[in-house]
Amino acid sequence: MPTPDLSSTLPEMLDLERVDAHRFAGKPEHSGEHRNVVFGGQILAQMIMAAHLDRSADRPNDKEVKSIHAVFARAGDYSAPIEYEVERMHDGRTLGSDTVTFAQNGKVMSRGLLLWSVDEPDLIRHTANVDMPAVTAPDDPRNRADGRVFPGAVGRIVDGINTWSDDEPLRDPVQHVWTRYEPRSTDPVVNQAIVSWATDGFLIGTAMLPHEGYNEAHAHKTISTGVVSHTINYHDRIDASAWLLLAHESVWAGRGRTYGRANVWTHDGRLVATYTQDNLVRAFADRADHSGDYQRIM
Repeated sequence: MPTPDLSSTLPEMLDLERVDAHRFAGKPEHSGEHRNVVFGGQILAQMIMAAHLDRSADRPNDKEVKSIHAVFARAGDYSAPIEYEVERMHDGRTLGSDTVTFAQNGKVMSRGLLLWSVDEPDLIRHTANVDMPAVTAPDDPRNRADGRVFPGAVGRIVDGINTWSDDEPLRDPVQHVWTRYEPRSTDPVVNQAIVSWATDGFLIGTAMLPHEGYNEAHAHKTISTGVVSHTINYHDRIDASAWLLLAHESVWAGRGRTYGRANVWTHDGRLVATYTQDNLVRAFADRADHSGDYQRIM
């Protein structure tokens, strides 16, 4: 049975084309002219949509994503087809699981493991040992616009922190980002995919904030950086059209790696998701300046 036509309700970047059984093609975010490495946030969002569409082939998918864990093994190329192959592992009454593979030129670029869950009534409920940080409102003029959220969404860095500037004062490795995507979707999975895109781009810069001489402007030029794994856990229903706060902290850095985590809060203080990320942040082995091959090098 063909995949249902959801194109009228999907943002363009989530409107995947079915190209074969269990295989879906995603649009590139851009041409890759300046930086030809497929953004991890795009991969996360399109993996979720590929699995969602695959599960909707026979009947509407009644499960939501409980978690996604992706390993980014190689850098994807915007000039090559961006396709995702979905393999169903399990589909029970309340839980399900899929693997989604993004491959190009016969090599696996990334693989994701998705856990699906049916919405059920509370038996117990709490949010413990974590609090929403007290930050400026999304419309505060001190906040700085940032485009590493879902295409067409608004992203604002609290207090104007600039992880790309040599002039940014050294500070604790903490960074908060407001985001919203105003066209509203009633599909819970679409909202999860939109938010997943925004989770990928900020934890490397957060890790550099306490370290003089290192920031994202030097990435892929004089230092080597890249996301190697990313895990998102969804706790409660998300409305991506309302303001969400992504509260980041990098709790460890060393040995050429960093580890960061973040909480996703609604404007009124409800915890809806958490995520963690492992990254490369290291010197190039040849100690050379790679500004000339910046387009592809990690």
